[in-house]
Amino acid sequence: MTQRLAIVTGASRGIGRATAIRLAQDFGAIAIVARDRATLATTADQISLAGAEPLMLAHDLRDPLASAAVITATLSRFGRIDALVNIAGAVPQGDLFTMTEDAWGEGLSLKFHAARRLTIAAWDSLKAVSGSVVIISGTSAIAPKPALAAVGTINAAISALAKAFAERGLADGVQVNAVLPGPVMTDRRQAMLKSYADAHGLPIDSATKRFAKESGITRYGTPDDIANAIAFLVSPATRWLTGTALRVDGGETKSV
Repeated sequence: MTQRLAIVTGASRGIGRATAIRLAQDFGAIAIVARDRATLATTADQISLAGAEPLMLAHDLRDPLASAAVITATLSRFGRIDALVNIAGAVPQGDLFTMTEDAWGEGLSLKFHAARRLTIAAWDSLKAVSGSVVIISGTSAIAPKPALAAVGTINAAISALAKAFAERGLADGVQVNAVLPGPVMTDRRQAMLKSYADAHGLPIDSATKRFAKESGITRYGTPDDIANAIAFLVSPATRWLTGTALRVDGGETKSV
């Protein structure tokens, strides 16, 4: 088939859903991956409205066999993969000294290992068309904190993983970048702000404003902010941009 195809994981909500819908403007088909088929259907409807053909793939990417199943189903339907966007995964929030082994394993299994397995499984197909890969990390990778030990540490590992793939991609013609979102207002961010409000004895509105001020931002990001950045990275205009960890954080991180 000649229509360009993008795979987006974590596409049932938040940044994943926004990205899948945004890429439907640029790709002829979008394969969307998440555990819940019912919520994937909502994304699929929006993809269709945007003019692309959706393929719903309900898989738990923590399963080591799921990545191969996603790639096999995608190639069977469309015969090619032009872009892979790894978004699935929420790392448990916890203190460095109290995080359990299971919590560490949970964070690694979906956000890190699933992205690694899926990128490897898609690599030959991406290589055939000089495709693109984006892996979502986070600004906590730049300065990990003990209160959110796994989040920062695993995000840092993901940024390093993307750079390793990018190095191989130089020889194979595959573009690989990481995106590091800052404070984006998703369901997960709202839950985090609720915990922040409780910890500081504040109403949720006051806590939301205070956290933004402490972060040095004028507003929280939206899933669309990140989706537009990802669309830029997988567009023809950025083919010379690879091995980059792109911060999209509203100025939260002040560094050269």
